[in-house]
Amino acid sequence: MDSADDPRRAQLRRLKAWALVLLLLMLAGFAVSHWQGERGIWAWVSAFCEAGAVGAMADWFAVVALFRRPLGLPIPHTAIIPRGKDRIGDSLAVFVRDQFLEPASLLARLKVFDPASRLGSWLADPVRARMLADMARGWALQALDFFDEAAVRRQLHGFVVQQLRQWNAASTAGELLGLLTADGRHQRVLDEGLQRLARWLDQPAVKERASQLIVRYIQREWPTLSSTVNWVKPIDEIGDSLAERLARAVLEELQQVLAEPGHPLRQDYERWLSDYIQRLRQDPALAERIEQLKQEMIDHPALQQYVQGLWSRIHTSLRTDLERDDSALMGHLQRGLASLGSSLQADPALRDALNEHLLEGAQRLTSRLRDGVTAHIAQTVRGWDEKHLVEQLELSVGRDLQFIRFNGTVVGGLIGLLLHAAASAFQT
Repeated sequence: MDSADDPRRAQLRRLKAWALVLLLLMLAGFAVSHWQGERGIWAWVSAFCEAGAVGAMADWFAVVALFRRPLGLPIPHTAIIPRGKDRIGDSLAVFVRDQFLEPASLLARLKVFDPASRLGSWLADPVRARMLADMARGWALQALDFFDEAAVRRQLHGFVVQQLRQWNAASTAGELLGLLTADGRHQRVLDEGLQRLARWLDQPAVKERASQLIVRYIQREWPTLSSTVNWVKPIDEIGDSLAERLARAVLEELQQVLAEPGHPLRQDYERWLSDYIQRLRQDPALAERIEQLKQEMIDHPALQQYVQGLWSRIHTSLRTDLERDDSALMGHLQRGLASLGSSLQADPALRDALNEHLLEGAQRLTSRLRDGVTAHIAQTVRGWDEKHLVEQLELSVGRDLQFIRFNGTVVGGLIGLLLHAAASAFQT
């Protein structure tokens, strides 16, 4: 609002006018009583009006001297606020520092406040947890709008590719295989693989395909023999029989491997896996081949295209979820907040730990902010325009200061009456 339209300005003008009218009445009363010879009742009027006029002018001088020089005269110790603006700013800064940012006092108040308990009570309310989750959803949607998608896509692509290029694939593979062989896990993996293979071989469709392969191979390699044998027994039946026997033999061998912990196949598997892990860790040639394969995969157009579109998929997924009323992310957040509130209410140790962390954080923050806030307040006050500062202060407190003038006039007049009464008493 324009300061010219500020209603306080009109109120201040009216009060100043009434204070001036009151001073003029005192002067008029003094003049009339003096003209009447100051006898009888007029002596009392004269004492009241004279002291009231003095009080009114003294308080006018005191009020005006706060903001400007009375009548523009260079009287010492006037225009106190504009002349002492810098000193006032420094004093205000020190007051805020000592009264509001004094670490011991602030920490004592925080300790009594028990922020962890209050936070737990607040979060335990489902309505408040929902409200906080909705606020977080709004902030998250706004944050998604603020992102420069092209810049984020470039940064994400560069970060992912850089991390992939720096990744030591051979070493990681060696470590993973080392974890796999710990406590015989690799033997359990072998068991699972053999069991799956046995179930696959025992399927009729697999046996049928094996029979067809055997028949085709016999017909291709020994066409004359296959034609001759076919007169005695159909070659397809022979193929089925051979496929069945082959599957049975393989299944029997697999069952034997599964049943014998010391089977030669297991020992060969153990030696091969241990040797390969050792090579992954120590063989530069193998590491180099794996590194080349990794670089080729990174440079493959399909992988590059996938990484380029990674942010778009993440962005779309996040926005789609956040725009739903039953957002999964916000549901997790709301449940997490409610759970935190319940835990804080039920667990005194958790409350004490959180309060301790909050107090430590507040102490560090206060120590860092004290000097900065003090300097900021002092510099801000120093930078204020003196005329604007005086105007705003006068509009804020000028109304009350005019009542001081009223009171000064009345109190001065009453003191004048008391002094006149005392003088009269001594004369008698």
